[in-house]
Amino acid sequence: MANTDELRKIRLKKLEAIQKAGISAYPASTKRTHTISQVLENFASLARSKKQVILAGRIRSLREHGGSTFLHIEDGSGRLQGFFKKNVIGERGYKFFLDNFDIGDFIEVKGVLFTTKRGEKTIEVSDFNPLAKSLLPLPEKWHGLKDEEERFRKRYLDLLFNSEVKEKFAKRAQIIKLLREFLDKNGFLEVETPVLQNIYGGADAKPFKTHINAFDMDMYLRISLELPLKRLIVGGFEKVYEIGRVFRNEGVDRQHNPDFTELEFYWAWADYKDMMKFTEKMFAVLLKGIFGKTKIKYEGREIDFKGPWPRVEYAKLIKKYTKLDIELLNRDSLFQEAKKLGLNLEDNWNKGAIVDEIYKKYCRPKVWQPTFVIHHSSEMYPLAKQRVENPKEAETIQLLVAGWELVKAYSEQTDPVQQRKAFEEQEELYRKGLKEAQRMDMEFVEALEYGMPPTAGFGMGIDRLVALLTDSHSLREVILFPTMKPK
Repeated sequence: MANTDELRKIRLKKLEAIQKAGISAYPASTKRTHTISQVLENFASLARSKKQVILAGRIRSLREHGGSTFLHIEDGSGRLQGFFKKNVIGERGYKFFLDNFDIGDFIEVKGVLFTTKRGEKTIEVSDFNPLAKSLLPLPEKWHGLKDEEERFRKRYLDLLFNSEVKEKFAKRAQIIKLLREFLDKNGFLEVETPVLQNIYGGADAKPFKTHINAFDMDMYLRISLELPLKRLIVGGFEKVYEIGRVFRNEGVDRQHNPDFTELEFYWAWADYKDMMKFTEKMFAVLLKGIFGKTKIKYEGREIDFKGPWPRVEYAKLIKKYTKLDIELLNRDSLFQEAKKLGLNLEDNWNKGAIVDEIYKKYCRPKVWQPTFVIHHSSEMYPLAKQRVENPKEAETIQLLVAGWELVKAYSEQTDPVQQRKAFEEQEELYRKGLKEAQRMDMEFVEALEYGMPPTAGFGMGIDRLVALLTDSHSLREVILFPTMKPK
């Protein structure tokens, strides 16, 4: 059997033959009159009229039978059988087709419609033209390919051979559209904020660093959308949102990709309790818009998004699954307990980071139905407002579903003095070697000093949401071009 290089050489000779015949193998346009789906929807009337139609698509199969050949052509809307007959096209044209066209080529065909004796809808071709000669053969065994990395590296082939993959990305677009519609209808304004930032902030994450030659200075790809959006609240907007890519120079696994899509919105005059109710409402609208109901299945288990969802205290959830009372344990005692649980910890981690590692390992994977985890340690959330009842806790929520952390939200810190103090504490952690710590952003503190109203903020990973709603195990299934290490 010929290898790929040999097959490519054969196809290059066919390309040369097409060009020698004075025909463009890569024309700039087509005279297509109908998409395949339009033909299929109106097949009976078009066939009765004997009106010629012109279709364009990729050849997906070829079957020669003496003086005739059957093929299937496919465009983005569907697939249709084509019928080439020597006495209709002419002997020279028929031979030219057989000699120079392959599976994978794009072709334009003109003809009338009919139904075969087997009942298959077909176009009888009277004329044809090449639209793009494929020089590499489509793989024969791509469907069900076990090498996932190859699927993701060559996503174009994955889309060609796996219709369910295309459906996932169509659903992704639908999800984003419905989220936009929901926020727009609720009075939120969509905005855009810079991807390049002088100071990265809004999350505990390592940034990607770059350099701007015009200013001869280092800059960072944003790790969050938060701080610029909150400046807009200071500036008088009361409801703003952004859907955009963010970048974190961290690990890669089924729940993490170095660049991902995030939705963030900020709502003046609201707090974290308002945000929980609003999130339940948003998911109800989203689920009904996609599925017509609030129940889905993920990895064989049913999830019901009908609200209200449980509100569970962060400390109580940890105690439930680990027996550890984080309110009574100091940092060093907790460090030793976490070591006993088999966790890999850095010596410079503060108590909040240790608690969060315990939570991620032993608690989060066990929460399946939609659940709000509330009141996290305030030192974990330097941008959130502390609870009046217990300043060691913050007015925070995380939405957990099927072990995924979908949402982080909280009442925003609006006190510039407290915000400066929280940034100073983060800077101290950074100096001690915690590279994920947030940095001092004096421009943001200055903005707060002009006054920001009570505000609630919301952040959700779109990729995680899409993975959940398309029953996908990994983010790489729902990111068209996930970050891959070169071969």
